Amino acid sequence: MLIILTITIGLFVWGKYSPDVVALVSMLSLFLCGILNLSETLSGFSNPTVIMIASLFIIGEGLSQTGWTALAGKKLIGLAKKSVPRLLVIITLGSGVLSGFVSNTGTVATLLPATISSAWSIGTMPSKILIPVAFGSNTGGLLTLTGTPPNIIANNALIDAGYEGFSFFEFGLIGLPLLIIAILYFRFIGFKLLPKNKTNNKPINIDSTLHEWIEAYQIENDYYRLRIRSFSNLINTKISDWDLENKYQVNIIRLKRRHPNRLKGTQPFIEFPEDDTELRYHDILTVKGSTEHINELMLTFSLGLLPKESAKSEIRNNLINQEVGVSEILITPKSLLVGRKIKMREYFKRYEIQLLATSRNKKPFLEEEMRVNAGDSFIIRGPWEKIEELKSDYKNTVVVGSPEEMLKDVDSLTPKSYIALGALILMIVLLVVKAVPGAIAALICAGIVLFTGCVPFTKAYKSISWVSVVMIAAMIPMGVAIQKTGTAELISNSLIGMLGKDNPTLLLGGIFLLTTTFSQFINNSATAVLMAPIVLLAAQTLGVSPEPLLITIAISASTAFLTPIGTTTNAMVMSSGNYKFMDYLKVGAPLLIIFFITTMLLVPIIWPF
Repeated sequence: MLIILTITIGLFVWGKYSPDVVALVSMLSLFLCGILNLSETLSGFSNPTVIMIASLFIIGEGLSQTGWTALAGKKLIGLAKKSVPRLLVIITLGSGVLSGFVSNTGTVATLLPATISSAWSIGTMPSKILIPVAFGSNTGGLLTLTGTPPNIIANNALIDAGYEGFSFFEFGLIGLPLLIIAILYFRFIGFKLLPKNKTNNKPINIDSTLHEWIEAYQIENDYYRLRIRSFSNLINTKISDWDLENKYQVNIIRLKRRHPNRLKGTQPFIEFPEDDTELRYHDILTVKGSTEHINELMLTFSLGLLPKESAKSEIRNNLINQEVGVSEILITPKSLLVGRKIKMREYFKRYEIQLLATSRNKKPFLEEEMRVNAGDSFIIRGPWEKIEELKSDYKNTVVVGSPEEMLKDVDSLTPKSYIALGALILMIVLLVVKAVPGAIAALICAGIVLFTGCVPFTKAYKSISWVSVVMIAAMIPMGVAIQKTGTAELISNSLIGMLGKDNPTLLLGGIFLLTTTFSQFINNSATAVLMAPIVLLAAQTLGVSPEPLLITIAISASTAFLTPIGTTTNAMVMSSGNYKFMDYLKVGAPLLIIFFITTMLLVPIIWPF
């Protein structure tokens, strides 16, 4: 058992192989060596911890897909204005609070683009801001039971030992003071230690991308919003009755019902008006066409012109939302379309996609019917999933960039946004009142997110970090084996022997230092799985409550501040900030010492032995 444990830890530290692969090999070794039987070997894959963590990834993706995380990130960044210290405080606080309810990885992924953009905009390098985002998210995971996997692992270990378990916000008793300390540290000490590394990573977000498109395709004056007046002859007719595209060279992009509540069952927006769409009084039409054709249309049909925003605002506010996106498409050299004369508007319509603009050789191309050349590019609009589907037609067209990532930068809210938020709140309520087991509560709410379309089923499995889930499931049998073979007793007796039987506070300190040492090189979930059975046995031997010891495991497993490989969040900001290994050690060591002292002072008071 000790040989397998040592090799497993060594492979984790080496880092050549993926953590889930290392964990699976370790799990198989326990079975092949006869240490565990079949049911014990596979017990991790039915463990409530694993099911709950997988469900939380889906719930977190629901918040991301429906605009909440992008909105929260941009609001937090907006509060900082032009002050670097203020931005540093707000981003550390924001990442901490957000990671209490969304995965640490999801938090950093959401805030990373906005943080880099803000750093550049206020005249500092991203390296002065990004480590606080990572450390803040690691610390903020301690605010709630579901904030980070080590919390769930510690809680389930306590329940399995026959205790009641921690409440949903109980971790916040220590998590909140630690987050406040982290904020103050970065404001007054850490900021001076953070490097100012040069990078060339000015981000391309949705706003800058729109600006580039508008400039390249010269669509500044092509879009208008028209209102159907009370005496217009369009009222109570269908779009097909007028053949607007051919007679007036005007395309209806979007339709907004001015008074949808007066008509039962009427949607406030029709994102893609069809030929049989009925036009009604006070409808607002977003249309594309030349000024001359728009004027002719207004005079012919008695339409009112609404105040016009800038082209970027027009597209951002009226043409892009959680359901519908805009993207750029290129024709490949080997495309079957090359050389053919095609009405591209009709071609894209087959995919339920609108054509907004065309460019050839970096110049706008205005002909409706065109002989397609390799390199021709188009701005299109359609449901995000339809744009994603175009990727499968890679022989003919190439979708520029990642529509899926662009969607996550859309901060407008829809009814689905409130469903996703409601699912999160429902899960918290179920966990607080303990109406059902935690895994069941997470499954119920993940199901709500899925069946209401907040996260498409096709993206549900992609949203789960299977490396983390498989690794935790495969490491749980290691904990069983450590207990079964007496290894946990051996290690716990060694700890007690070194630290003394009469002073559990010393044991608490030893557990913190051992766990945080492991967490600098091993995934924090794997560290928590390894340490939990050792700590439970040590508490039993000393006759003390395991609660303070397990809380300490959760805290110290989240203090991977010294290396870029300790957590995924540390690794995520490394290249963006152009950090070196020593940058983490220099900034993280003082914070780790402060966290150690704070834990030693507060944990025995909040959770007495």
